[in-house]
Amino acid sequence: MADGSIGTAAELRDPNYTPPLAKAVPLGIQHVLAMFVSNVTPAIIVAGAAGFGFGSNSPDFPELLYMIQMSMLFAGVATLLQTITLGPVGAALPIVQGTSFAFLPIMIPLVAGKGVDALGALYGGVLIGGLFHAALGLFIGKIRFALPPLVTGLVVTMIGLALVKVGIQYAAGGVPAIGKPEYGSLLNWSAALVVIVATLGLKFFARGMLSVSAVLLGLIIGYIYALMVGMVSFEAIGTSWSRAAGFALPVPFKYGFEFSFAAIIGFCLMAFVSAVETVGDVSGITRGGAGREATDKEIAGATYADGFGTAIAGIFGGLPNTSFSQNVGLIAMTGVMSRHVVTCGAIFLIICGLVPKVGAIIRTIPIEVLGGGVIVMFGMVVAAGISMLSDVDWNRRNMVIFAIALSVGLGLQLEPGAVQYLPNTLRILMTSGLLPAAVIAIVLNLVLPEELPGSATEEVSGGMSGQGQGSLGGK
Repeated sequence: MADGSIGTAAELRDPNYTPPLAKAVPLGIQHVLAMFVSNVTPAIIVAGAAGFGFGSNSPDFPELLYMIQMSMLFAGVATLLQTITLGPVGAALPIVQGTSFAFLPIMIPLVAGKGVDALGALYGGVLIGGLFHAALGLFIGKIRFALPPLVTGLVVTMIGLALVKVGIQYAAGGVPAIGKPEYGSLLNWSAALVVIVATLGLKFFARGMLSVSAVLLGLIIGYIYALMVGMVSFEAIGTSWSRAAGFALPVPFKYGFEFSFAAIIGFCLMAFVSAVETVGDVSGITRGGAGREATDKEIAGATYADGFGTAIAGIFGGLPNTSFSQNVGLIAMTGVMSRHVVTCGAIFLIICGLVPKVGAIIRTIPIEVLGGGVIVMFGMVVAAGISMLSDVDWNRRNMVIFAIALSVGLGLQLEPGAVQYLPNTLRILMTSGLLPAAVIAIVLNLVLPEELPGSATEEVSGGMSGQGQGSLGGK
């Protein structure tokens, strides 16, 4: 392999292939950098909604650091469950686990304005919801017939469409900067564009390891640019470093444990959406990386790992875990299917979680730089969903199912005020967009007949041989 390649095409498609350590480690770190901000952001959002932990001199700042620490640590633990496996738990595929954005509409109302005291009920819901999620693995393979590419492709596409907004916000300066003069400034966008241009240039014009590591190298180049133009604050680096512990172990039930009906119901319902997302992600990985369909065993194992990873995180102060769709896009982009590459990334995440100073340094990467990387990744999530939808037989029945599910799900996501009179828990679930879209697609796919009435008559009388050129109403 003198040309710098990391393996043959057949080896790269094999999940059990182990690249040389010198190449597996940077590829694994690339996976971490692709999801790092998205992984810790939910903890920051929850702390902000609860009203604690911001500002390096805040008395609750250590609590925020602890939540971020647990986000990294248990994302790594859950990822190891997927790549190394533990009995039936895990898919033995390069699945990267991380803190799920899908649960934020459930978590924010639970903690809003209540401070650290609200975390007991939150983590009670995380633990019970995680166990329910794991239980879905017992029969997820049996109900897979209800989750065809029409459903899973729709869910993955909707996740990507929701995430692209986040990528643009990062590139423009991040949510805290919205409404301020610097939001969307040329300086902010220049950092993101440097990452995008560098990533695309390396991916399509370099060869070997330089091409495969395009995202990682693009982020490094963007960070160097940010240093040159003064976007990295050395004062903030020093403050974060001094306040972060050198080594810290997780503490079980650090914030107590409470049962909240609203939390448990909400987490269990969103666990189903997360399970559907995982089916789509596993299918996307095997299709994009190995050119085959996922097996029932792989899907069940991935679901078990999702659930148990979430439950364990809830015990120690972490948030719900799920498979990360942007890393599905990274696998499709790099073509490296090795689960051992992702294992290296998982170990790095665990180190970040146990040594908060490591995480503090990584967090100095400006959000605009990460925005350039995630724009590419989130766009690849949409592309992965569309690729899954390419397997759908786009007859009028499936077009109608897709149209209604997408219109309702995306519409409620864009206009949450339309259901303001629903009970609070139901309103939160509806405006997530993912749950109504998934339920509508699943139900319609099961109840609508395969052939629309009059379609055969149209084909015979119109002589169209199934071309689908007749009117929607038939003759």
